[in-house]
Amino acid sequence: MSHHIVEMKDLHYTYPDGNSALHGVSFRITHGETVAIVGANGAGKSTILLHLNGCLIPETGTVRIGDFPLTRKTLEHVRRTVGMVFQDPDDQLFMPSVYEDVAYGPLNLGLPLEDVEERVVQALSTVGMLHLKDRPPYRLSGGEKRSVAIATVLSMSPSILVMDEPTSNLDPKARRQLIHLLKTFEHTIILATHDLDMVLDLCSRTIVLKKGRVEADGPTKDILQNAALLEACRLEKPFALQSCPICSPSAG
Repeated sequence: MSHHIVEMKDLHYTYPDGNSALHGVSFRITHGETVAIVGANGAGKSTILLHLNGCLIPETGTVRIGDFPLTRKTLEHVRRTVGMVFQDPDDQLFMPSVYEDVAYGPLNLGLPLEDVEERVVQALSTVGMLHLKDRPPYRLSGGEKRSVAIATVLSMSPSILVMDEPTSNLDPKARRQLIHLLKTFEHTIILATHDLDMVLDLCSRTIVLKKGRVEADGPTKDILQNAALLEACRLEKPFALQSCPICSPSAG
């Protein structure tokens, strides 16, 4: 299924203000993988994600989504293939009602109204938010907004789901519900996050960034048990892998 593949080769990017964010990033993600991209603030995580759905176009190097290189001419194809959930749900919710927000994408694809309604109902049901379909988005809680933002992407039936800090500002219950939802997604998932416990629970592979470069890329458990690597990249072991300060033999 080549249309599910994401590939970056020697990607460089400098913002207009002169901030050099990426320095030769390369990786390949294949169909069905759930991959975390982790690193300290400023490591380049969001810049990578913005290249995956064409918000940013490569300066030097290449980005391929399936069989297509990312260029201005292929943006329509890329955005149909890659569903992007931004860190702040308010960046995605702008219509008068939840239903209209979720319907916006399918309507712009030119789908018949019957198909649009079917997609909206299915997407909202998947995230458990169908009962809020007539609610204005500004009246939703943070967790509800996050779920509806995901529904706006699911309604487009993407082959690749990309999420920036998906558990940011979620309470524990909403976080658990999100992880359960992501485990049901059948295609490729790429997450940029500081939530390393979620990474351990959800992602089989982790890419570690440091100052715009790939510092490590491998099985999640190997990455997250490498204390020296995490220290060098200003990360800490997830709580699930930390020894209990009370139960540890060295305690007391």
